[in-house]
Amino acid sequence: MAREYRPRIVTANDLIEGDTVYFTASHGWSREHGEAVVAFSADAADGLLEAAAKQQDRIVGAYLAEVEMGPDHRPQPVHFREAFRTRGPSNYFHGKQAQA
Repeated sequence: MAREYRPRIVTANDLIEGDTVYFTASHGWSREHGEAVVAFSADAADGLLEAAAKQQDRIVGAYLAEVEMGPDHRPQPVHFREAFRTRGPSNYFHGKQAQA
Protein backbone atom coordinates (compact mmCIF):
# COMPACT_ATOMS: atom_id res chain seq x y z
CA MET A 1 0.00 0.00 0.00
CA ALA A 2 1.34 3.40 -0.97
CA ARG A 3 2.09 5.89 1.76
CA GLU A 4 -0.24 8.88 1.92
CA TYR A 5 1.34 12.01 0.44
CA ARG A 6 2.08 14.76 2.95
CA PRO A 7 2.21 18.38 1.79
CA ARG A 8 5.68 19.81 1.22
CA ILE A 9 7.46 23.12 0.88
CA VAL A 10 10.84 24.00 -0.62
CA THR A 11 13.49 25.24 1.77
CA ALA A 12 17.13 26.23 1.24
CA ASN A 13 19.78 28.54 2.61
CA ASP A 14 20.42 32.07 1.39
CA LEU A 15 23.67 31.99 -0.59
CA ILE A 16 25.10 35.20 0.88
CA GLU A 17 23.78 35.37 4.46
CA GLY A 18 23.21 31.66 5.10
CA ASP A 19 19.74 32.17 6.60
CA THR A 20 17.06 29.54 6.12
CA VAL A 21 14.69 30.63 3.36
CA TYR A 22 11.43 29.30 1.97
CA PHE A 23 10.18 29.31 -1.63
CA THR A 24 7.08 31.48 -2.12
CA ALA A 25 4.20 31.44 -4.59
CA SER A 26 5.81 34.33 -6.50
CA HIS A 27 8.95 32.19 -6.96
CA GLY A 28 10.85 34.38 -4.54
CA TRP A 29 12.30 33.58 -1.12
CA SER A 30 11.12 34.47 2.38
CA ARG A 31 12.69 33.99 5.79
CA GLU A 32 9.18 33.31 7.17
CA HIS A 33 8.14 29.64 7.17
CA GLY A 34 4.46 30.52 6.96
CA GLU A 35 4.94 32.36 3.65
CA ALA A 36 6.10 29.23 1.81
CA VAL A 37 4.00 27.90 -1.05
CA VAL A 38 2.68 24.43 -0.25
CA ALA A 39 2.65 21.54 -2.71
CA PHE A 40 -0.25 19.17 -2.13
CA SER A 41 0.89 16.56 -4.67
CA ALA A 42 4.19 14.94 -5.62
CA ASP A 43 4.04 16.48 -9.10
CA ALA A 44 3.49 19.96 -7.70
CA ALA A 45 6.35 19.48 -5.24
CA ASP A 46 8.70 18.35 -8.01
CA GLY A 47 7.75 21.42 -10.05
CA LEU A 48 8.44 23.78 -7.14
CA LEU A 49 11.77 22.14 -6.41
CA GLU A 50 12.77 22.37 -10.07
CA ALA A 51 11.87 26.09 -10.19
CA ALA A 52 13.73 26.76 -6.95
CA ALA A 53 16.83 24.86 -8.04
CA LYS A 54 17.20 27.23 -11.01
CA GLN A 55 18.03 30.05 -8.59
CA GLN A 56 21.52 28.87 -7.67
CA ASP A 57 22.68 32.49 -7.76
CA ARG A 58 20.48 33.17 -4.68
CA ILE A 59 20.25 29.93 -2.70
CA VAL A 60 22.08 26.71 -1.93
CA GLY A 61 20.84 23.27 -0.90
CA ALA A 62 17.18 23.42 -1.91
CA TYR A 63 15.09 20.45 -0.78
CA LEU A 64 11.51 19.46 0.01
CA ALA A 65 10.34 19.44 3.63
CA GLU A 66 7.10 17.90 4.88
CA VAL A 67 4.60 20.24 6.51
CA GLU A 68 1.14 20.10 7.99
CA MET A 69 -1.39 22.86 7.70
CA GLY A 70 -1.91 24.79 10.92
CA PRO A 71 -5.19 26.22 12.20
CA ASP A 72 -4.33 29.50 10.45
CA HIS A 73 -3.99 27.59 7.11
CA ARG A 74 -0.24 28.26 7.06
CA PRO A 75 2.34 25.49 6.82
CA GLN A 76 3.83 24.19 10.07
CA PRO A 77 7.00 22.07 10.29
CA VAL A 78 6.48 18.35 10.88
CA HIS A 79 10.01 17.27 11.79
CA PHE A 80 12.21 18.56 14.61
CA ARG A 81 14.97 19.58 12.17
CA GLU A 82 12.65 21.87 10.26
CA ALA A 83 11.18 23.37 13.42
CA PHE A 84 14.72 24.03 14.64
CA ARG A 85 15.66 25.72 11.35
CA THR A 86 12.77 28.20 11.74
CA ARG A 87 14.41 29.55 14.90
CA GLY A 88 17.66 30.62 13.26
CA PRO A 89 21.24 29.78 14.19
CA SER A 90 21.90 27.87 17.38
CA ASN A 91 24.58 30.32 18.53
CA TYR A 92 22.80 32.89 20.73
CA PHE A 93 25.38 35.62 20.11
CA HIS A 94 24.25 36.43 16.58
CA GLY A 95 21.36 36.06 14.17
CA LYS A 96 17.69 35.89 15.00
CA GLN A 97 18.25 34.41 18.44
CA ALA A 98 20.36 37.37 19.64
CA GLN A 99 17.13 39.37 19.72
CA ALA A 100 15.42 36.86 22.07
